[in-house]
Amino acid sequence: MDKIVVKGGRKLKGEVDISAAKNSVLPIIAASLLANGEVTINNAPMLEDVFTICDVINQLGFKVYINKNENIIKINGLNNNKLSPNTDLVRKMRASFLIMGPILAKYGECKIAQPGGCNIGSRPIELHLKGLKSLGAEIIKDDNGFILAKAKELIGNRVYLDFPSVGATENIMMAAVLAKGRTIIENAAQEPEISDLANFLIKLGAKINGIGCGKITIEGVSELKGTEYTPIFDRVEAGTFMIAAAITKSKIKINGINEEDLRPVIEKLKECGVTFEFIKGNIPSVIVKGNDIINPVDIKTLPHPGYPTDMQSQMMSLLSISNGNSIITESIFENRFMNVAELNRMGANIKVEGRTAFIEGVETLTGCEVRATDLRAGAALILAGLTAKGETYISDIYHIDRGYVNIEKKLKDLGAEIYRINS
Repeated sequence: MDKIVVKGGRKLKGEVDISAAKNSVLPIIAASLLANGEVTINNAPMLEDVFTICDVINQLGFKVYINKNENIIKINGLNNNKLSPNTDLVRKMRASFLIMGPILAKYGECKIAQPGGCNIGSRPIELHLKGLKSLGAEIIKDDNGFILAKAKELIGNRVYLDFPSVGATENIMMAAVLAKGRTIIENAAQEPEISDLANFLIKLGAKINGIGCGKITIEGVSELKGTEYTPIFDRVEAGTFMIAAAITKSKIKINGINEEDLRPVIEKLKECGVTFEFIKGNIPSVIVKGNDIINPVDIKTLPHPGYPTDMQSQMMSLLSISNGNSIITESIFENRFMNVAELNRMGANIKVEGRTAFIEGVETLTGCEVRATDLRAGAALILAGLTAKGETYISDIYHIDRGYVNIEKKLKDLGAEIYRINS
């Protein structure tokens, strides 16, 4: 299996281009199934998760065309011949479950296996199913782990989410755009990727109000058309490169950011001593400069607009070499401290009690053999390797490939000594 090797101690310089957001593109691909016509997605990130969801809908009979050279995906949602996706593909990636809402809304029935994905904690699908039930779907679970949703017609309704789940909000939105009447989703997730999906659905012909708010109102329409769309930039990738500058005490330019989407990360990095210079333009950019002294900070992950759980592991790597003690409280996923053992192996001093990590900053980390336990933990280990003495060997990097486009090439272009080997 492949490993990524990082030789620490190199300063970074130059600029890096951020790819489109994986967490936007996956639901947009699923929503493309609603259209009566071809959908073109521009600047699509060529990632394993993107290829997996394309395989899922291709196996259903939809036509999918991927141009890897031009980062374009074309989807024609007219000619499906199956209403139950391949079980192995669905269990490979959690986002595959997002096809349930569109398939149910357009064809009246969808049978799907329980989804898979990173083992970062409990992510029950009950909120998805509760929302679809509210719209009139009959939900049947069998003993083999399959879920059947069916409805002759979906009817708009008021849906209250007990927790602002991103996936549930997306699935309910996609089902509701073809439901009869008005749907109101209360306590909806407010992540930027939700707004991106809403804007895409509007381009298809959907009627949606309350974008970016906790209350989303949808007026159902009879059909949706094809369109062309460019998703937002990946705020998690941008945040990861911000921390790359901070942890190596370097200065780099990042092209493709939305300052407000990254506000919680930016403010915490400012507390650490990092400075930012934002540049407006057709592609907004930021110059990030790390400080020689990394100040400790306390963080609690929260739904947007709070500090994002997807940036917690990366920040932990930075705080492990801070000048003092920090506390990270993980309120979203209970298993998101699996990277702690790997960082401690590199010389970090981190103790975990329940959902809280106590970090005592050390002067330096030391490279060694570590394992990526999930997508963001893998990125965090690369960041730790950039500052560590010696070489860091990271295994199970298939997790990283699920969410970062050419991460080692992008870092190498900034001056990092990083490469991939087959062991």
